[in-house]
Amino acid sequence: MLIRRSAPLLLLSVRAFCSAASISAPKRVVFLGTPSVAARSLELLLAGARAGRGGGFDIAAVVSQPPKPTGRKKKLTPSPVHELAEKEGLNLLTPPDAKDEAFLTALADLEPDLCITAAYGCFLPQRFLDLPAFGTLNIHPSLLPLYRGAAPVQRCLEAGDATTGVTVAFTVLAMDAGPVLRQVQRPLGGDEPATDLLLELFETGTEQLLEALPSVWDGSCESLIRPQDGSQATKAAKVVPAEAEVRFDVLSAQTVHNRWRGFAGWPGLWTMLDLGDGKPPVRAKLLRTALGEASSPGSSAGEPSRVITLQGDALQLACSDGSVLQLKELTLPGKKPCNGKAFFNGLNGREARWVGSDEDAAAAGKES
Repeated sequence: MLIRRSAPLLLLSVRAFCSAASISAPKRVVFLGTPSVAARSLELLLAGARAGRGGGFDIAAVVSQPPKPTGRKKKLTPSPVHELAEKEGLNLLTPPDAKDEAFLTALADLEPDLCITAAYGCFLPQRFLDLPAFGTLNIHPSLLPLYRGAAPVQRCLEAGDATTGVTVAFTVLAMDAGPVLRQVQRPLGGDEPATDLLLELFETGTEQLLEALPSVWDGSCESLIRPQDGSQATKAAKVVPAEAEVRFDVLSAQTVHNRWRGFAGWPGLWTMLDLGDGKPPVRAKLLRTALGEASSPGSSAGEPSRVITLQGDALQLACSDGSVLQLKELTLPGKKPCNGKAFFNGLNGREARWVGSDEDAAAAGKES
């Protein structure tokens, strides 16, 4: 008998499974993930399994997205999870997607007790969800039902939220809508980049999952899980490269800084700068930002100067609403990353300024 993941109470039959199975045999777990944060989760699960945590389980197989072409030569590159699975000598599956017939047959042959997903990146059909006896648990880096979707941490930071967190939830056919098993809040200080926060949340979520596994095996989690309130759900749409452009006559310093936090790593941020050398503006990548001391959106009358100044090691960019962004590190085309002071000294007395959306720099941006 299999648990139907679409039912309101996913674990009604858990105790029946437990009584039918040998309580001494380690449970068979299949892990699904793709990026480096998922590889970290797999590392922690392997360490937990070897230490006898989680009520006793083994990683029976690892599933990851297939190698993808990268770089100018389009060399096929395996995912971080793929590389770790090979290093550990684990059974590895890399189907084109989770609906692949051969993959579903191979998964059924494994007879998994539980599947665990961490940023796998593929839709899981009902046929998949019906296979593991105890269901599928997902580590999701948000406080579900908030930020369901592809980019929960990125959108949370972009929005400037004061709190985020991680959720361990059972997977149902609807995206990120399953009942919650564990959830932990994490206050935000205002400067965390997505790259650091994602790793932290996946580590926390994996630890929570390990602690909760015994309650899954013996069925006691049935009284602990809680359904999500779908009316409170928000969507976390996938980030697209076009969102990397910022214009300081349109956006406040706070908005730009929040975007830097959310888009750190990929796609990053860029803007157009006039270097005062009589040449067309260039595309500058904004590698590290902060809010200036005078940052106070809407507090200044009139439009501030677009001239870029220096304070300490950081460039000061006054946005058109009166707020100030500190640019601590940047990269110009063909140049190495540098801090604000090195950039400013490299101007050799020239006056650099930011280019607004009212100045047609589209052609120059493409050339850069």
